[in-house]
Amino acid sequence: MTDVVMPQMGESIVEGTLTRWLKKAGETVERDEPLFEISTDKVDTEIPAPASGVLAEILVTEGTTVQVNAVVARIGEAGAVAAPAPVAAAPVAEAPAALAEAPAALAEAPAALVEAPAALAEAPAVAAVSEPVGPLSPLVRKMARENNIDLSAISGTGAGGRITKDDVEGYLKARSAPAPVAVAPAAPAPVAAAPAPAPAPVAAPKAAAAPAPPAPGFAPGAKTRVEPMSNMRIKIAEHMVMSKRTSAHVTTVHRVDMTRVAKMRAKHKDEFAARNGFSLTFLPFVARATVEALRAFPTLNASIDGNNIIFHNEINVGIAVALDGGLIVPVIRNADEKNVLGLQRSIVDLAARARSKQLKPDEIQGGTFSITNFGSFGSVFATPVINQPQVAILGVGTVEKVPVVIDDAIAIRSQCFLALTFDHRLIDGALGDQFTAKVKAVLENWSEDIL
Repeated sequence: MTDVVMPQMGESIVEGTLTRWLKKAGETVERDEPLFEISTDKVDTEIPAPASGVLAEILVTEGTTVQVNAVVARIGEAGAVAAPAPVAAAPVAEAPAALAEAPAALAEAPAALVEAPAALAEAPAVAAVSEPVGPLSPLVRKMARENNIDLSAISGTGAGGRITKDDVEGYLKARSAPAPVAVAPAAPAPVAAAPAPAPAPVAAPKAAAAPAPPAPGFAPGAKTRVEPMSNMRIKIAEHMVMSKRTSAHVTTVHRVDMTRVAKMRAKHKDEFAARNGFSLTFLPFVARATVEALRAFPTLNASIDGNNIIFHNEINVGIAVALDGGLIVPVIRNADEKNVLGLQRSIVDLAARARSKQLKPDEIQGGTFSITNFGSFGSVFATPVINQPQVAILGVGTVEKVPVVIDDAIAIRSQCFLALTFDHRLIDGALGDQFTAKVKAVLENWSEDIL
């Protein structure tokens, strides 16, 4: 019998959510065949079977979050009989039943044993808040840093008292709740017959903050369908809201003449595909020009940490990849060391493995700048959201032939719009425009060989 465990998909990852079983109990599995899918706070991926045989027992149901190295299933030898029903593993946020239920004998213990002194009863609580219990996920650390939270003030509900994202969100919600308004006690009736002095005017209370809009209600029988968000959708939503709350977003748009690049691509695309086995697109040209601009303006390859600017010595470019129902940004490391061929190869490889859920967590971390190619869907230009903790993202619109005026004559040129969204806390409009103008200049005056 071979145990199937929740893998550790990165040094900082301590748990994962089993989102879907790709095999049923009793079915035959082959070694390295995809067995189940997991979702972590970094990436969604498929996990292969560690051995060949029969999926004899499923121990964790879909949607359950468990710690790394926890046994989620067992694979038996061919011909083995599968267990009749899977046993759902308790979520990591819940304490084991054995700890939650006190033994009956304790209830019958003498009062002297049951009633401990107050000092002893409070001692464990003091020790529990002195410092966070258990390892902290990168998401929890980031939330604590961005919201200036002392984690020792939060009681964790995770396994072994570990602090989870829900614990931090609950703490933030409680902290932001308005303080209760104190009600002044009624004045006692006067003893003497003398007229009571006129009461001092009471200041009108400040208007309460506008309540959050209520959730939309639907009448019975309404033509609606309700389904929960996927884990990926939830993470994207959290990341986008956090980015808008963190950075002062500003977008500048430049129109770029891509005629020179378009002609070079058209001339060599057939030979390029024959040599390398994949097509040549416009995106690696934009990525190559972006790298040159990041060298010239390193502030856009930086991050903000409080009042400090972190300048990254490496240029790691994230490329947004659209998935079914989601989006992911795998990273091309040391992009400044690659030519058009190397960039195109990396883009094709990362996009293919992202769509087949074969990416590793390390391949979506460490980006210093991002590019999103919404032009591949026909969009002219958009205003992309910054991929935190970066300070800028470049959006590429569709390349199309348009009539333009050149030397008082109308000509047909291939053009596109580049939309740079930047964090105005660090980057001013002049610097953002200088950066985009550099990208534009490289593309319009392209001279680098692509074969």
